[in-house]
Amino acid sequence: MASPTPADDNGCAPVRVGRRDPERLVLEWSDGLTASLATADLRRACPCARCVHELTGAPLLDPRTVPDDLTHRGAELVGRYALALRFADGHETGIYTWRMLRRLAESNRPAASGDGGAT
Repeated sequence: MASPTPADDNGCAPVRVGRRDPERLVLEWSDGLTASLATADLRRACPCARCVHELTGAPLLDPRTVPDDLTHRGAELVGRYALALRFADGHETGIYTWRMLRRLAESNRPAASGDGGAT
């Protein structure tokens, strides 16, 4: 996928978006953070109204219903602020803002340890 056009979103827009395989989405930011996010994790985090209650924010999607080997069939830029994914299970209504993807990437970053990063 092409590089997104940076948006005025506090630097949250990645400089590169791609996929190594249909089970992972790879994002790279200008500060050096690179994340390979599992498609299944992205589907479980879907922010659309079918997956999250619009008024209460309560999750509606049971994460156990999303198989770990779920793939995506494509990704498209939404304006200058987000990405829309088409999942193999037919779901395609979620809009993943750059800010949300950055938070997911940071939460998937390996924890630093006092022994030089070895775990």
